[in-house]
Amino acid sequence: MVALIQPANAETIAAAGRLLAEGQLVAFPTETVYGLGADAGCDRAVAAIFAAKGRPRFNPLIIHVAEATEAEALVAVDDRARHLMARFWPGPLTLVLARRSDAPVSLLASAGLDSLAVRLPDHPVARALIRAAGRPLAAPSANRSGRVSPTEAAHVAACLGGKPAMILDGGPCRVGVESTVLDLTGLHPTLLRPGGVSVEDLTNALGEEPHAPPSDVGVKAPGMLDSHYAPGLPVRLGARAAEPGEALLAFGPVSGAATLNLSPSGDLEEAAANLFAMLRGLDRPEFSAIAVAPIPRHGLGLAINDRLRRAASPRPEGQS
Repeated sequence: MVALIQPANAETIAAAGRLLAEGQLVAFPTETVYGLGADAGCDRAVAAIFAAKGRPRFNPLIIHVAEATEAEALVAVDDRARHLMARFWPGPLTLVLARRSDAPVSLLASAGLDSLAVRLPDHPVARALIRAAGRPLAAPSANRSGRVSPTEAAHVAACLGGKPAMILDGGPCRVGVESTVLDLTGLHPTLLRPGGVSVEDLTNALGEEPHAPPSDVGVKAPGMLDSHYAPGLPVRLGARAAEPGEALLAFGPVSGAATLNLSPSGDLEEAAANLFAMLRGLDRPEFSAIAVAPIPRHGLGLAINDRLRRAASPRPEGQS
């Protein structure tokens, strides 16, 4: 059984909002990737996300709101957070902040931590859906845990089948990589996951460069597991050419043949938007592996390299 893909309009968004209020799952577009949404305050609905994704229980979820003011009912918003919200929200920035004791969010969604990851997405369908549901939504990427994130409605259907009650189709995702996750629970801001907001832009807004997380930080936000965003085939990084049997995922001008090219002109924004769809497109039985060309390590290149590193990491036992 495959979930019904519906074109996102006022009628289908209203229907999806009712499904969420009933405790069901709905997949929906954001500017980054498609999310698998549930009522963040309903333990059973949040548990259904983990079950649908096969997601480790210690991996917390991002809570999505429709307006910045709604975050203040969930987390302690200090001056730093307020400044970043004004600068980057709505947009692909997730902030990890101290959880309010009366936050109407399932403890399962935050993996039992005393912090919450919150975000205001920059997509009209996502924000309309949150309003229609009348509650914040817990929403990781709408794929099986550890696999390639979906950037089109069809990707969700292929990966999750009938697990969502509905898939709202808002077209391809504009950014194409997940949100940047910034931890503000400590004295210094800590970058937990690079993403759609560049480190350079964060540094300019903060007046200091975000710190790297300590090695013993544990999993405080989505996307921190070593092996993540992985296709079924092995991924080989830093490839100048494909070896026999491999598919080549190129970047920039190439002299030889490339199976697919993230951006022939070397545009990192174009590459980010194409990344997950092209990894999916090359994950085919006629290839033995996916060879990926080097990607510059600045701007969105940091997020792209982070996703590729995790895609190429050794898989935990039982994950293929």
